[in-house]
Amino acid sequence: MGSNAGGFDFELVKRNALLEAKGMPLPKAWKTGTTIAGVIYKDGVVLAADTRSTSGSTVADKNCEKIHYIAPNIYCCGAGTAADTENVTAMVSSHLELHKYSTGRQARVVTAMTLLKSHLFRYQGHVSAALILGGVDLHGPHLFTIFPHGSTDALPYATMGSGSLNAMAVFEAGYKDDMSREEAMALAARAIRR
Repeated sequence: MGSNAGGFDFELVKRNALLEAKGMPLPKAWKTGTTIAGVIYKDGVVLAADTRSTSGSTVADKNCEKIHYIAPNIYCCGAGTAADTENVTAMVSSHLELHKYSTGRQARVVTAMTLLKSHLFRYQGHVSAALILGGVDLHGPHLFTIFPHGSTDALPYATMGSGSLNAMAVFEAGYKDDMSREEAMALAARAIRR
């Protein structure tokens, strides 16, 4: 490998050109990663996620749960490191359960969002959990995106993960206010399949 000075190493460019000149096909790009999505409809929220878990270019699990329980009225989709998304959502679920016992009230979606974003902000992106939080409380349906460094957005529809651009294109083309539950479910399913 030449020098240890750092920067880019373009030795494989010459190898690939030589292989291509000899008629060998170049490697194709593989689709990896996660697509998670959520959309608000007239009376609630639909969350959707693919089920494939990858490790590099290898599919590690074809049936991975990416929609996590937070409270009876709140669920959360997670993209990123599976252990991080599972543990962060379980921790917040536990906090909200204790909060419900001490106050006697159902958890609000904004409370879950605040707990999640505070935890992620504390670790400055080192916890690899990109989340879409959705739920319904006394103020109606809510949908939030929570980025690994702790910033948040409140939107009528949201996508995250490596397939988020394709899913966002589907939402932008098909979203309308006051959709029915069936319309929202069909739109979210189309967004994930793309």
